[in-house]
Order: sequence, then C-alpha cells, then structure tokens
Amino acid sequence: MTTAASTTSASTGSVEPVRATVTVDAPAERAFDVFTRRFDAWWPRTHHIGAGDLAEGVLEPWEGGRWYERDTDGSECEWGRVLVFDPPHRLVLAWQISAQWGFDPDLVTEVEVRFIAQGEGRTRVELEHRDLERYGHAAGQVRASLGSEGGWLGILTVFAREAAA
Repeated sequence: MTTAASTTSASTGSVEPVRATVTVDAPAERAFDVFTRRFDAWWPRTHHIGAGDLAEGVLEPWEGGRWYERDTDGSECEWGRVLVFDPPHRLVLAWQISAQWGFDPDLVTEVEVRFIAQGEGRTRVELEHRDLERYGHAAGQVRASLGSEGGWLGILTVFAREAAA
C-alpha cells in the first residue's frame, strides 16, 4: 500500500490529497460489495466519533445514503453521505468530520474509492481523500492523521483481509 507525499501548494493553498492503494484477492464485484454493503464487518471499532463505543458502522448503499455510526448506547453519529454509488467501479463519500473528530454539517471533504479489476479474482482498490484544504490551519495535521497507518492505510489493510476471506 502507498500514499502520496505530504505537500501543500503555496500558490493555491491546496493540500495534496491522501492516497492509498491496496490489491485485494477478490473480484471487483465482491470488493465493492464488502466495502459498501458489508462495511460494518471490517470497519475498525476504534474508529468512531461518538461518545459511546462503536456498535455498528453503517454505509447505506445508494446515492444520498447516510454514512454513520450507531453506538452501544443506542445513539447515532453522522459521518457524511454517499455522493456517488456506481457498483462495482466507484464510490464517493462526503466526509463531514472535523479536525476535532466530530460531525460538522458545514464541512465536506470527499473520499473517492475506485475498484479496478486486475485479472481473474484480483482488484486494485484506490482511495483518495481530497479537499483537505477545507480544514484551514488544521489541514496538515488532519492530512498526517488520515495518511498514517492509523488512518486510511491501516483501514484499507483491514478491508483487504475481509474482502479476501
């Protein structure tokens, strides 16, 4: 798995997206299905923003669907929305989580996931988390967190294991 270098363009104020890639031992249809319809089976329980422990991560598999968590205390906490649902090729999610790890309805960055068949039974999954400049002065800190092993790199590794099982 790889990520792009952490850079900021001084002329535009843009922040380089976080990119991660993993190859999954599964056809694209299965990889897409596990990523979307079986989201809760692989999403790390440590990655939640609600006050309670994570009981379930939910990604509603349609355009306009919710992306959220349900906690053990029964509360729900929004993460964002499904912007593009194009099985088995592409998924785009609105990430509406602030630099303080809480839901922010006024903040939208995008997570695009592409599923590219690599022959019989293998799929390259490419993830790009973009528009990070919308975090303002916290953009570098957020990018570093999302691009770490505890961020998208580690999360895609867990997903790849589940998709191959």
